[in-house]
Amino acid sequence: MYKLIKQEGNARRGEFSTPHGTVQLPAFMNVATCGAIKGGLSALDLKSIDTQVMLCNTYHLHLRPGDETVRKLGGLHKMTKWDSVILTDSGGFQVFSLAKLRNIKEEGVYFNSHIDGRKIFMGPEESMQIQSNLGSTIAMAFDECVENPSEYSYTKESVGRTTRWLKRCMAEMDRLNSLDSTLNKEQMLFGINQGGVYKDLRVDHMKKIAQFDLPGYAIGGLAVGETADTMYEIIEAVEPFAPKDRPRYLMGVGTPVNILEGVYRGIDLFDCVMPSRNARHGHLFTWEGIININNAKYEFDDTPIDISCSCPTCKSFSRAYIRHLMKANEMLGMRLAVMHNLHFYNHLMTRIREELDNGTFNQFYNKYKEILGKRI
Repeated sequence: MYKLIKQEGNARRGEFSTPHGTVQLPAFMNVATCGAIKGGLSALDLKSIDTQVMLCNTYHLHLRPGDETVRKLGGLHKMTKWDSVILTDSGGFQVFSLAKLRNIKEEGVYFNSHIDGRKIFMGPEESMQIQSNLGSTIAMAFDECVENPSEYSYTKESVGRTTRWLKRCMAEMDRLNSLDSTLNKEQMLFGINQGGVYKDLRVDHMKKIAQFDLPGYAIGGLAVGETADTMYEIIEAVEPFAPKDRPRYLMGVGTPVNILEGVYRGIDLFDCVMPSRNARHGHLFTWEGIININNAKYEFDDTPIDISCSCPTCKSFSRAYIRHLMKANEMLGMRLAVMHNLHFYNHLMTRIREELDNGTFNQFYNKYKEILGKRI
């Protein structure tokens, strides 16, 4: 469970104990959507860049190769060779963002696969069953993620449905964890706070779901159209009502600056596809700001991406070589770039934890919130 070690303002230094190991918080979860990082990284690569948690996607794995197939292969841990914590999201966000057609009912969501158009139904029970088959450490509750902005009346109706779905998720997980045939009988369930950009709905929802005494709580439905300032305001409104003795997870966020701002406001866990996606297009994070490795000025640059970085890429290869690989559309270029960006994120979290341990996080925050988003 969660242990608070130290606090500086709202920023928290903690630990979260799970059946698959203890996570040092704050932490960034590396997104392995289909059981691998896009860009050619395996679970073994993640170990080499100090990853603590791998996040896999329920929706995508349900469609391919199928959660029953993953179960027959021994679950995600055995299949991917990742021996630490795995979090699976519920599939809710992908249903609402990728499905070609969808019809939301009280029982769940009817939708068409974005791959082949076949009709699929997913509700709270189905999401829990799929995640149980995947055998993840942490399962996320099935929720509805509304667009921002959405009408107040619809958002309020959606939040009520998400709360009812959470109760069904809890009941189904209890049932699944009691079965002898379940892969991970200690699977944990995190609830998700929703409410769009409406602070009163957000606060009311967090108060309600906090009563369920779950192992952790997420703030969902942000970074989907609203401004960064609005997102920070929502976090500030919700944080006082999130349980102090549970980890807080900000879903799908974000940039290094977003992470600094989130930690500053009391967030413990983050995930985002952006560092790997940006890397595949040559946008690389450094302690001096963001570089575009495709720029001509790097053609003869024999220095590493970041001279202060200790990732496998920076230890061995130059900017000029990586630029050449990207220009030649060589897969190795993307792989090396993704490895660097994810290591940068993991090292950013290590630095944040060290600063919190030393009581110097505020100075670190004030310095790097101006630097890390700067384009060089």
